[in-house]
Amino acid sequence: MASTFNFLLIFFAALFFISDSRVVRAPFKPNSLVLPVHKDTATGLHVANIRKSTPRVSVPFLVDLNGNFLWVVCDQNYSSSTYNAPFCHSTQCSRAGDHYCHKCHSAARPGCHNNTCAVMTINPLTRRYTVAELAQDVVSVQSIQGSNMAQIATIPNFLFACAPSSLLQGPFPKSVQGVAGLGHAPVALPLQLGSHFGFPPQFSLCLSSSTNTSGGIFFGNAPFKLATGVDNISKSMAYTPLSIGPQAEYFILVKSIKINNKTVPFNTSLLSATRGFGGTLISTTTPYTVLEHSIFKTFASFFIQQFVGVPQVKSVPPFGLCFNSHNLPPTRLGGYPNIEFVMQNRNVSWTILGVDSLVNARPNVSCLAFVDGGLNPRASIVIGAYHLEDHLLHFDLSNSKVGYTSSLQSHPVNCANFNFTSALTLEEDTMRD
Repeated sequence: MASTFNFLLIFFAALFFISDSRVVRAPFKPNSLVLPVHKDTATGLHVANIRKSTPRVSVPFLVDLNGNFLWVVCDQNYSSSTYNAPFCHSTQCSRAGDHYCHKCHSAARPGCHNNTCAVMTINPLTRRYTVAELAQDVVSVQSIQGSNMAQIATIPNFLFACAPSSLLQGPFPKSVQGVAGLGHAPVALPLQLGSHFGFPPQFSLCLSSSTNTSGGIFFGNAPFKLATGVDNISKSMAYTPLSIGPQAEYFILVKSIKINNKTVPFNTSLLSATRGFGGTLISTTTPYTVLEHSIFKTFASFFIQQFVGVPQVKSVPPFGLCFNSHNLPPTRLGGYPNIEFVMQNRNVSWTILGVDSLVNARPNVSCLAFVDGGLNPRASIVIGAYHLEDHLLHFDLSNSKVGYTSSLQSHPVNCANFNFTSALTLEEDTMRD
């Protein structure tokens, strides 16, 4: 009898243990995720640290709004017990849009296996392409619950591109090991995270203009108040249709440009996108807003007319129009021309406040924060990172639209209002150099 009782006791204890284990290990389905993003001092570009691999390391990635992959260099110091390279013609390859087999003539290592998926990856700064190996590994992202940090959310088989270190050539921020693509592509971060956790394919971008404080990328349900500290900030957000370029890029339709409410006279047919060229591109990898050559020349001349009494000085590359900072009007008194990109709904415009139209290029020299893009560029206007900073942008991919606020500094808050301290101290990670 005693042995029967002991057997039953052990049996029910085992059932309880199994049941309890199942509860503990239930899939975690967050509604929102966040990546802290900091501005690099030397380049003016933005970097996100993403936890990945086993053991987990924190890897710095350049933020590329239009990238269609998360790619990382793998031929130096990549070590992970959970790394896997799917075979060519597998479902993972199809999901990534790949139909080619990768071959490698060196010893097997991450990024170098035969009969795996070959994917084309791009350096967004030099536009150089190279072949990389499609891979899977663990990726972890901080989740948000309400207004608080929650547990770390983990994707065990996140698809990414394992690229050669030669792809990192160019003016990258120091220590960056790859690119975090946010483009409208199946394995870019927004769609892959949304698909895995079951939230809508949408994300919000709030880049800090300060190199001392972090902004963030928010995936899933948009925590607008949490990101900015402002109640009802969504009510001040204007939306415009979003079109997707042939390489998963985000375009909007700008119909005209105004300076101080006066329309700049240029050939507006350049603003129409044809076969992926022309139109207006939003970019985090272009430091300053770029205008096609003829648009820039007219725009700069028109700006000078609105900036009466401020003497010009020799331009500082890459800028084409510069002023003596000592002669600028005090910020508190205004006097800086406001700039508007008027959208296809002419009642909606992207406003650049006058003080944001200039940038300090060197001591005592302030320049128009727009760059001449030359003739026949891929996009007639590229809204660069400088004019995205301290604006909240919401990319609603399900409804093909993007929302944006005017400068948050007019509220007055900025994209550094979100408190990442609790996120960064939840656990210790190794930083990958």
